[in-house]
Amino acid sequence: MIRQPILFLTVGLPCTGKTTAARRIEVEHGALRLTKDEWVKALYGHENPDSAQRVIEGRLIEIGLRSLELGNNVVIDYGLWSRDERSALRQAAADLGARVEMLYFELPATEQRKRLDQRQAEAPHTTWPMSDEELAEWSASIEIPNPGELDGTEPIDAPPPGFTTWDAWRTSHWPPTVS
Repeated sequence: MIRQPILFLTVGLPCTGKTTAARRIEVEHGALRLTKDEWVKALYGHENPDSAQRVIEGRLIEIGLRSLELGNNVVIDYGLWSRDERSALRQAAADLGARVEMLYFELPATEQRKRLDQRQAEAPHTTWPMSDEELAEWSASIEIPNPGELDGTEPIDAPPPGFTTWDAWRTSHWPPTVS
């Protein structure tokens, strides 16, 4: 019997528990864990260049999709703040015959700040400094998944205007190279 692979999507702001959950999923479900921050840190050290963010995300997504195609579980461990990002990944997984399990992580701003300060003090090599202003800006920009999106009962949206497929949108949103 062939098992249907699962794409786990972690959704949330920094320091809300995504990586902790992704590490648990990696062990419990034998999932390939793709954590963007680890790659950015390995490639850029103390820098966190905007120009590299989507490229690294896109490369990890391509690795994840190939792994799903080979029948392996995958956990994407980064914020996925936009519904379009999540819809594109839900569609890609469906196209490969994989299931999606979406997990949303949320904390009060005070607890998020406490965790960030603790991480900065104990493991500064794993993160970057983040101001309260940045955290507030990001909190205002995240598109929180609704219950139907989270449990998969809500149909996947059509691609945004200008794109005929989610695959085309994905290639545009997560470009193959830094320009």
